[in-house]
Amino acid sequence: MGINLQKGQTINLEKSQYDLSTVTIGLGWDVRKPPRSGGFLGGLLGGGSAGEVEYDLDAVAFLLNQNDKVANTGDQRLNGGDVIFFNNLRHPSGHIWLTGDNRTGAGDGDDEQIVVHLNALPPQYHKILFLVCIYQGTQNNQHFGMIDNAFIRAVDARGQEMVRFSLSGDASYTNKRSLAFAEVYRREGGWKFRALGNSHDADNFVEILRSYV
Repeated sequence: MGINLQKGQTINLEKSQYDLSTVTIGLGWDVRKPPRSGGFLGGLLGGGSAGEVEYDLDAVAFLLNQNDKVANTGDQRLNGGDVIFFNNLRHPSGHIWLTGDNRTGAGDGDDEQIVVHLNALPPQYHKILFLVCIYQGTQNNQHFGMIDNAFIRAVDARGQEMVRFSLSGDASYTNKRSLAFAEVYRREGGWKFRALGNSHDADNFVEILRSYV
């Protein structure tokens, strides 16, 4: 079991017991299902149907240069650039990729994963910012306050969990639909992991990207 981080806490990933040749950033969540109401009549009238609506949380990564900027945004649809998301699954360097897009949060373990070869990442990349957004959260009236057991974790190449950060149980996340949850950054020849937990109202990561271009 990895270290349970608190918001703003930092740890050094360059420790002998960790194999940083590949690091997997895993995101997991469960949808909070409200109790059915109204008994028999509630069932006839569709009581509890809100709990059956699927939540689509998307993991996103910004690769930042030494000035904390995304130097290459790719084409008009952000393809081929330094933003990893559901329409740009693999970075041109080949050293960071999103394994897929889970649209429900169903099942145990990680629901989405971003895999990165930290030690092979080109030197112009000084930081990776990891975000999670609720796709069409505003349209569907969904926010992080409705989600249970949400977490972000970092796992090394041997499958050893290094750090874990819980995204649930914080009242400040109510009515928030995007979250910059962690960053990995270079420091003194190694890498450090910092849990952020900075929430945003918007459900589209492009709104956050504007601050990094």
